Amino acid sequence: MSGVTDCAFRRLVKSCSGNAVGLLVSEFVAAEGLTRDNRKTIEMLRYEESERPFSIQIFGADVDRMVRAALMVEEVGADIVDINCGCPAPKVVKRGGGAQLMRTPDRLREILRGIRAAVSIPMTVKVRSGWDGDCLNAMEIARLAEGEGAAMLAVHGRTRVQLYSGEADWSLVQKIRSELSIPVAGSGDVVDPADAIDRLERGSADAVMIGRAAMGNPWIFAQVKALADGLPIPVPTPQERVDALGRFKGYLEEALPERAFQGRFRGFACRMVKGLPGSAQARQRIGAAKNCTDVLGIFSEFILRDYELDEPQESRNAVA
Repeated sequence: MSGVTDCAFRRLVKSCSGNAVGLLVSEFVAAEGLTRDNRKTIEMLRYEESERPFSIQIFGADVDRMVRAALMVEEVGADIVDINCGCPAPKVVKRGGGAQLMRTPDRLREILRGIRAAVSIPMTVKVRSGWDGDCLNAMEIARLAEGEGAAMLAVHGRTRVQLYSGEADWSLVQKIRSELSIPVAGSGDVVDPADAIDRLERGSADAVMIGRAAMGNPWIFAQVKALADGLPIPVPTPQERVDALGRFKGYLEEALPERAFQGRFRGFACRMVKGLPGSAQARQRIGAAKNCTDVLGIFSEFILRDYELDEPQESRNAVA
């Protein structure tokens, strides 16, 4: 979720889903940038007290820099430091970080051991199923992480080569959960509340991580909790959708000038209307908007007038 789960987005999710959010995790942060005092990288450590419990995820391959970065995470007051061993991006793995660490278990062991000895906050680890179909070593890495003091493991059931194609292997997540004594969270293909509940009820994982599905539906965590509690799934009203987009604009403005987030704000507005009946034209207009104020106006016009008046209530309720 690089470039997505910054402070503004996390605050929006928390405002929409409330205490149904069990844990918020930062976008992954480069240990290299942190330890070189890169201003933009250090800014990625920013969070609000309302986000707790809050975890900062770091990545890198240099043992010393990863330990120093973990100490910086602890110093800013994060509740958890998370070690990324799952990112498939070429620019990350070619420098030894992300999923590449699963191919260098000795290096990973040094990193985890060093961090565990240096910080007092919990350390968690995120992995993939492996590098490719011939190297499915998630179980080996999971045991290594547990042995080096990880408090929780998150498993994305795809290989690095798969990226985000195909289907996530939740049977692997469940197998790892059965072998470890620490909690195991699962990730991948959880697109709606029913998916999350299904994974939990099957015993596939102790917890479910939701990322991409929240990008257009920050209410999804509240919807999962409602379904788990046997309650009707809450569907945001048109006005709640408009208010949420307005809050997001305000959160972004607190940290950045509009020119720095205009494209991102436009993209988020498009994701929030995607799938709604008649939204194609609205997305085209949003894409052509000159500024964020115009984006919000077009979004409001579509949600409060065109979409609200043209669609029967039962159709709107079917879209989360």
